[in-house]
Amino acid sequence: MSIFSSLYVAMSGIRSNEVGMGIIGDNIANMNTIGFKGSRGVFSDILNTTIMGEPGLSEVGQGSMATSVQRLVGQGALLQTGVSTDLAIGGNGFFMMKGQVSGTDATFYSRNGQFRIDEDGFLANMGGLQLLGFPASLTTGEVGTNIAPLQVGTQISPPKATNNVTLDVNLDPKEPQLGPGATLDTTDESTMASTSSFSTTTTWYDSLGEAHDVDLYYIHQQSGEWSWHAVVDQGELDPALAGNFQEVGTGTLTFTSDGLLDTYTPPPPGPSLTIQFDGASSQDVTFDWGDAITTDAVAGIAGSGVGTSSYATKSAVVTVSQDGFGAGDLTFIDFDRDGTIHGTFSNGDQRTLGRVAMANFLSPDQLNAVGGNSFLESPGSGEPAVGEPNTGGRGMIFNSSLEQSNVDLSNEFTNMIVTQRGFQASSRTVTTADQMLTELINLKR
Repeated sequence: MSIFSSLYVAMSGIRSNEVGMGIIGDNIANMNTIGFKGSRGVFSDILNTTIMGEPGLSEVGQGSMATSVQRLVGQGALLQTGVSTDLAIGGNGFFMMKGQVSGTDATFYSRNGQFRIDEDGFLANMGGLQLLGFPASLTTGEVGTNIAPLQVGTQISPPKATNNVTLDVNLDPKEPQLGPGATLDTTDESTMASTSSFSTTTTWYDSLGEAHDVDLYYIHQQSGEWSWHAVVDQGELDPALAGNFQEVGTGTLTFTSDGLLDTYTPPPPGPSLTIQFDGASSQDVTFDWGDAITTDAVAGIAGSGVGTSSYATKSAVVTVSQDGFGAGDLTFIDFDRDGTIHGTFSNGDQRTLGRVAMANFLSPDQLNAVGGNSFLESPGSGEPAVGEPNTGGRGMIFNSSLEQSNVDLSNEFTNMIVTQRGFQASSRTVTTADQMLTELINLKR
């Protein structure tokens, strides 16, 4: 090997260490980048030269070169953020996103789970790429099998008509008994109040989600026996009749001598009344006066005493509930470990909105980086194995969390020192070879 050759060998070492330092610098620069995967340089020696006739020097290397950069895809630590749309992957796999990066429309892959709901209601990352998944049916909530962008922000919970009303009421047995044949006079509110013993108001919803007031009047017929009467303003049924009142349902309540609910009519499970509010569909409404009534209790066996009662204390409504609600807007979303998205709406309804899709690769370190913490499929990575999280070797989803960079700062500083020394040593080789050349040229003097 000539002295000139040693200069080029040293130069190759300088270049290799320059590349190595660049990789280390990139790792350190991204140590706080969410989902970032560090890299390392892959170096090799340059093709050897055979020196003929030199004992012990049959092969002499020509330096080194950087052949590739290998991505290290190890798991990063998970950081709790408290943001419901932040997602982290625990295990293998990548989020799938649709959109444009650097003018390229494609499906991109990333470990960065910083998502938000964009102006069109799609789950998207900060760069505008839309998260892909399996949307759920708007009516049944069943998760489908076709992959598409997850548009959750524009979903509305449809209204539900009231079909079941549960009341726990205490009816004071000291209220005046109006007689076995006493009925409710619906002429006006004052006469209804005077011809009943107690009253309360409940809110029902029709099939359009409109709320309606339904008044319940109770008449103390005789000892241990009451009748109930459901009354609405006829304007709720026909706006032209507003101000008039109509009884839409009635029944009886009987109590034991201990004040426990014994029977009521109409008995479950059939509807207690059928009503059709203005502009809405007809709906059947069933009354439940508490947990004391069972099928046996309706037949004449006293219940447990839990629910509606007739104790010697002021008549009052203990609890009242019904299963209807109006239309609701999305207020909060949550994610299960399998990526299922649950939405909570302003009307109290909870529905399944879809499921996040995840892709896994045989060689994820061979994905092509395109910036923005995103990757593209490459021939070396293999085709994506797409499916649901926590299946087929894919990792789990952790919501309100983000995966931190897997860069180990102590390791990077150690590599930096070694690389720096390698660069210095290669530089010194150049200096020494130059000195040798100077000595050789000075031989002619």
